[in-house]
Amino acid sequence: MDHQAKLERWLERAGEDPDLIAELGEIRGDQEAVSDRFYRELAFGTGGLRGVIGAGENRMNIYTVRRATQGLADYLNASGLPKSAAVAYDSRIKGELFARETARVLAANGITVWIYPRLEPTPALSWAVRYHGCGAGICITASHNPAKYNGYKVYGADGCQITPEAANDVLAAIQKTDCFDGVKLIGFDEAVAAGTIRYIGDACLDGFVDAVLALRPGNDVSELKLVYTPLNGSGLECVKKLLAKMGVTDLTVVPSQEEPDGHFPTCPYPNPEIREAMEEGLRLCDEVRPDLLLGTDPDCDRMGAAVPDGKGGYRLISGNEMGVLLLDYLCRTRIEKGTMPKDPVAVTTIVSTDMATPVAAEYGVELRRTLTGFKYIGEQIALLEAEGSRDRFVFGFEESYGYLSGAHVRDKDAVNAVMLACECAAWYAAQGMTLLDAMDALYERFGAYRNDLVSIAFEGQDGMRAMEGLMASLRGEAPREVAGRAVLQMVDYRNDPTGLGPADVLELRLSGDAKLIVRPSGTEPKLKLYLSAKGSGEAEALQALEQLTAAARALIEERSAG
Repeated sequence: MDHQAKLERWLERAGEDPDLIAELGEIRGDQEAVSDRFYRELAFGTGGLRGVIGAGENRMNIYTVRRATQGLADYLNASGLPKSAAVAYDSRIKGELFARETARVLAANGITVWIYPRLEPTPALSWAVRYHGCGAGICITASHNPAKYNGYKVYGADGCQITPEAANDVLAAIQKTDCFDGVKLIGFDEAVAAGTIRYIGDACLDGFVDAVLALRPGNDVSELKLVYTPLNGSGLECVKKLLAKMGVTDLTVVPSQEEPDGHFPTCPYPNPEIREAMEEGLRLCDEVRPDLLLGTDPDCDRMGAAVPDGKGGYRLISGNEMGVLLLDYLCRTRIEKGTMPKDPVAVTTIVSTDMATPVAAEYGVELRRTLTGFKYIGEQIALLEAEGSRDRFVFGFEESYGYLSGAHVRDKDAVNAVMLACECAAWYAAQGMTLLDAMDALYERFGAYRNDLVSIAFEGQDGMRAMEGLMASLRGEAPREVAGRAVLQMVDYRNDPTGLGPADVLELRLSGDAKLIVRPSGTEPKLKLYLSAKGSGEAEALQALEQLTAAARALIEERSAG
């Protein structure tokens, strides 16, 4: 069926959502716009679905959500997994609608649904899967993407994002399903009355917060002065509950970003990794003068922070820096308190800072590295649990602002991260130090490691093909040097040289303890460049990083043009 024929079919069949009919009517004579919506089906993988909200097969709408859910239901019913699923959603546009549609399809297929009655964090969904003994979980979220996006993130019975094998099985079931004629449906209220859709109670959510609280190293935070922003997302309820139980009384929430709002009116890109998203909080810091500014992304699995810079302002802490700070703090504190397990394990990813290696070694902690994605860190927790040694896991982090210090969930948890950051900041404040002072001390102790992430967009229908061509070019002819640093080795993870599993990732190991990793995003049409440089001091490391970043951009531009 050609694109125009698909458009006409959708105009005929998609009448349940008048927004879709209006959109299709507006683009009817625009061949490029029609093609963009129908040239492919929205991709389903280990991250589930993610895309722009709108009409067509290449968009997030009730029909693509229903189709994905029918595939998941068929997979569940054909497996030996429990015939139940947990569902959650964040503040995204149409988030609640998509969650209810997901529940309707599952219930119509004989699967009991546990759904949160209001928006809640993604880690609370991971918790609910295991709390209710479900076979799967679905969180309607596009994480930190712009407002025009929504997504459909799928979890396994272990509370971790589904494995590649499971994703392939679900995809095979989805591909057999017609979005209009192949989906089973039941009325939402009818299913609630029948007991096949059930609301998740407060006991489950309180259990999640208490599980986070139980992971406290145990330092006093009562004197901490805190500014917090949920970035108009789902973090407010759980974070406020947690802070109250911790004893934080001096809390100011950024007013313009307090209430859930999927349009994200204060920042087009609600990502705490991006300074623009934290600007409202930074301005409030100039008035309130807190010890710490914390921000969580819309689904509350990532956390960003800013601290006093000693010059009257505030400096953002990078994800790598926070990861190292928390790793050091947890290890030192647990050793001091006698709670460090025997043969402790920390986990991070291949794209996260090399500084984690000497810090872990300092405390006798085994550091494991995984492929990019917190699901792989969750897998390491599951492996430890299977060995009967889950308690060996002390901390996991990734450079993209994801942290976890326990096995209560199997995904990054910004509620957990807020707790750790507060304790860490309060402990250093009692020593007369800020987290920036603490980071400087760690740089002096272990060497100055600085990292950067460059994202290069490849938009449109040809974007994915362009990225594939670029990766093929690099594989075919590796550069001999980058920024004057010799390429000592190129590691192609597609060939699985490390036993971590195949991945479309290239790692260029450079002279002078520098590194460049090239990786196409798994969820967005972007190429990501991860850069790492080390110096005897921070200034030297920053200069080396700037040179490396400029050279890496030039390399990508040259290969893209070729």
